[in-house]
Amino acid sequence: MRPILLSGHERALTQVKYNPDGDLIFSVSKDHVVCAWFSHNGERFGTYHGHQGALWTVDVDPTSTLLATGGADNTMRLWEVNTGELLSTWDFPTAVKRVEFSPDGRQLLCVTEKRSGHLGTVVVFDINPDPKAQQSKEHTLRIVCEDSKATVAGFSYLAEFIIVCHEDGSISQYDAKTGEKLFNTQAHEEDMLITDLQWAPDRTYFITACKDKTSKIVAADSLEVLKTFVTDTPLNSAAITPVKDYVILGGGQAAMDVTTTSARQGKFEARFYHKIFQEEIGRVRGHFGPLNYVAVHPDGTGYCSGGEDGYVRVHHFDKPYFDFMYEVERERAQELSNL
Repeated sequence: MRPILLSGHERALTQVKYNPDGDLIFSVSKDHVVCAWFSHNGERFGTYHGHQGALWTVDVDPTSTLLATGGADNTMRLWEVNTGELLSTWDFPTAVKRVEFSPDGRQLLCVTEKRSGHLGTVVVFDINPDPKAQQSKEHTLRIVCEDSKATVAGFSYLAEFIIVCHEDGSISQYDAKTGEKLFNTQAHEEDMLITDLQWAPDRTYFITACKDKTSKIVAADSLEVLKTFVTDTPLNSAAITPVKDYVILGGGQAAMDVTTTSARQGKFEARFYHKIFQEEIGRVRGHFGPLNYVAVHPDGTGYCSGGEDGYVRVHHFDKPYFDFMYEVERERAQELSNL
């Protein structure tokens, strides 16, 4: 599985994202440039210039028409994917740490940082999918996180709930229409920051990554923890693969926490776990620093990772990945083929 190395950023990557068709990858880093790449060969499709500080987050709408970004310049911005034109800018009192479109692309949420007297919030805006349209500056929903800072958030299936993960290891469920808090659960160890939330393809469940060295699959409606994946390193990101029952986890010790300079010590590998059996089945090396984000191709044919080393690595899965099966899976497949 030879990776394609994308080197268009001068500083650490913060998020990488495939568009729904899987033909483009969007990457953001601390160097305030947004890059778009063709996923099959790694050629650069274009860049989006306008942010004045480190970028934390990126998302693309279901039709690959609009792109949303957020960063340390306290703005969320909306771009037209094909032209690179800046369509709209929303200003906030603090940094924007996460953006996400709703499943239908008609809403956009952002998570703002808790800082200098301002509480962390989750703010939702209505979005007109037409790039020529004027976007509303008025939010339709604002959730203030008073108990613990929100780190990541997203829309569940049909935008029924907004799921918010916090820096104290808890997960909250809000009504996406009213903003009412419905449920809260302590999914991870107390006071351990949840670093990522990524959805299953149908958005009925999601996976988290946490500094407590675990990743969990959680049901969106009940917030019940369905699976737990235990590692030996703090995690920054976790993704669920379609087609095969795997999850991919990424993390690694931050440079200041590593006593030796060896990459082996830092544990900078993408880790593959079996989603059902919760066992580690393989690792992919390559980055020279922690993996800050992993994203899976929507068709399950590959994945990409963004690292602290400033590189995006794109992997296309080869045949053994799809052929690998546990004994029970082989038996089940045999039974089905005999029917």
